Amino acid sequence: MDKTGVVYLVGSGPGGLNLMTRRAREVLDKAEVILYDQLPGDEILASLPAHAEKVDVGKFGGHHTKEQDEIERLMVSYAKQGRHVVRLKGGDPFLFGRGGEELETLRAHGIPVEIVPGVTSAVAVPASVGIPVTHRRYASQVTILTGNEDPTKDESAIDWDWLSKSRGTIVILMGVKNLGNIAKFLVDHGMDAFTPVAIIERGLRPDQRETIGTLETIPRLALERKVSPPAVIVIGGVVSLYTGEHVVQS
Repeated sequence: MDKTGVVYLVGSGPGGLNLMTRRAREVLDKAEVILYDQLPGDEILASLPAHAEKVDVGKFGGHHTKEQDEIERLMVSYAKQGRHVVRLKGGDPFLFGRGGEELETLRAHGIPVEIVPGVTSAVAVPASVGIPVTHRRYASQVTILTGNEDPTKDESAIDWDWLSKSRGTIVILMGVKNLGNIAKFLVDHGMDAFTPVAIIERGLRPDQRETIGTLETIPRLALERKVSPPAVIVIGGVVSLYTGEHVVQS
């Protein structure tokens, strides 16, 4: 087949069909191949069209169904067969989804790409329990970071010292494993130990759960409650607006 296909880098949103964009639904329904992971959630994965070839490329902590370079090779291979390919991700493809790397690879091979943005869990999941990431009284800035980096390691791409002095909201994705180190590091470098913290597990899914504490107490609470990924961690005064009620329904 001479004609090159198209690859769509699609963000499915934070969970559930109701927060998926119309454009994401359109390209999924027309897709010939869908490379997916588990973050979109069971409801969305169950809605994938029967006619499409579906390839699980999920990553579970230390276990990867496919390594990143394998995923990129698959996208290139399917597109060169002239097929319409969807790379389906949770949230937004350009927020810690490695979408930028995939875009570079596809461009290098001359493959047409369309980016389909998605609602990011970094904002939507806190909003689901009444926590705004910015608020005139509490925070005029928000910093979103990956929690995969241990702040105690010798070299980090994240300025943890600056963050500890930040007066804005900190939102951490993929941070459950390193939560204890992160909380201790922030307090040791000057952040108030009584700063409120919320952990929202499996946001906007039927089994969503919240754990509320402070930088001092949240590591212990997370262990006691056996908090597990996926989870969004929010640090800052805005957490005090949490009421225990779900105000956004997926």
